[in-house]
Amino acid sequence: MDNIVETDGALILGAGIAGLFTALKLAPMPSIVLAGTRPGISGSSAWAQGGIAAAMGEGDSWQNHARDTVTAGAGLCDPAIVELVAREAPERIHDLLALGTPFDRKADGTLALGREAAHSLPRIVHVRGDGAGAAISATLAARAGETDCITLLEGFHAVELAMEGGRVTGIFARSGLGSDARLVLFKARAVILATGGLGALYAVTTNPLEARGEGLGMAARAGAVIADPEFVQFHPTAIAVGRDPAPLATEALRGEGAVLVNGRGERFMTAVHRDAELAPRDIVARAIHRQIVSGQKVFLDCREAVGAEFSQRFPTVFGACTTAGIDPATQPIPVAPAAHYHMGGIASDAYGRSSLPGLWVVGECAATGLHGANRLASNSLLEGLVFGARVAEDVRDSLIMGAMRGAPPAPPRFASPAPPHVLRNAMSRYVALERDADGLRAALATIARLERASSEPALQNMIATVKLVTAAALARTESRGGHWRSDYPGSAPVARRTLITLAEAERIAAGQRETPARRARK
Repeated sequence: MDNIVETDGALILGAGIAGLFTALKLAPMPSIVLAGTRPGISGSSAWAQGGIAAAMGEGDSWQNHARDTVTAGAGLCDPAIVELVAREAPERIHDLLALGTPFDRKADGTLALGREAAHSLPRIVHVRGDGAGAAISATLAARAGETDCITLLEGFHAVELAMEGGRVTGIFARSGLGSDARLVLFKARAVILATGGLGALYAVTTNPLEARGEGLGMAARAGAVIADPEFVQFHPTAIAVGRDPAPLATEALRGEGAVLVNGRGERFMTAVHRDAELAPRDIVARAIHRQIVSGQKVFLDCREAVGAEFSQRFPTVFGACTTAGIDPATQPIPVAPAAHYHMGGIASDAYGRSSLPGLWVVGECAATGLHGANRLASNSLLEGLVFGARVAEDVRDSLIMGAMRGAPPAPPRFASPAPPHVLRNAMSRYVALERDADGLRAALATIARLERASSEPALQNMIATVKLVTAAALARTESRGGHWRSDYPGSAPVARRTLITLAEAERIAAGQRETPARRARK
């Protein structure tokens, strides 16, 4: 193959917060960072309005943070992973401060800490209220651009993992369009996926449209074990103004006291959960969904909690509202749930190692066991930072291996189509907030038709991802966290994580044994 790029260091796919922080932590080891668009604006990271959770306030502790995380995770969190993330969180905040991240501060110069849903204490660091993701992404991109050992490459779309002797040795990626397109093999001694989530595989999402689960699909097609793919979190308060993707009304607004009301002006969350609007996200999202199904519109009323200070305190949300003709200081914001975050992903250990030798994973594409069945607010960017540092440590120790030999064969095609509307609609209709066996089987039938119609690798990656989500949802005959089965509304007495391969998902889809071969008992 003519187009081969090799490095003695690491190859990182993804230039969001997880990928860039990993590259910076690897320094002075060399790394290549592949991005579809300009680093610092890639993926969901730059869109994150919430902040980062860390026990840094007076009266708080890592134990409190860990306890809140486990409670939100509905029995499926890995306690050891939760402990290490909560313990290491303050150190990662100090890393970002040292890199120049402009976190919000109080008048005395100390960090301003906010509270979000299901947190027992204020422990969220923000930037300009709702701009943490954009500010941190820009800061990390600037520092990476100044670091000689980091090579940032834009305009590449990865389509397949390169394997030699059962080991991941690189990535095939395309560059260019149409007749100018070319396939490039990037070879490295360590391959790190930081490819984000899968929200854009749903018709209504808060994620950028490149969040299509392709990293997860690539790993699954190569044989990687996938953990907990059925658990998809829907943000309760996407702004319902008909945009794709839907703009987000950050959780921090409810943390400041904003309330949810229906079209009759009735506040309904007080009758649903003792924490009302600050209940775990799955509970709030389902409550809103049920109001909408009953024929009611739902609004987030920020007039009393934020009011005239809205434009200064939450400029991102304010801009999204005013673009749609809404003044959130004086008018309630129309909201609806939207696909937001994937708790599942490529199964990984405490150092980001996947089940495939040579492949590490970090960020939303990874399933570390931190989130369990339902992610605690503002733990996502934190997870990318904590495991970015841990992956970097492990990779540095692994680079004593000898250089690779030989070039794997290239995949036959490499176009990168958008996910078909029929697929996104099926996922939103059948594999969303409330699921049942008939709907999940209907979704699997749609997935099978699409799979038969195309052998294109990028689409096959997306199909592999949705097949895993849907098959695992069919196999989990209970309701837990972000996975709600209307035909199985109760929770099983013993919480078990799902560990599944693509081959096992295909057997479930074919109507064979409806339980993944691997179930890890808590």
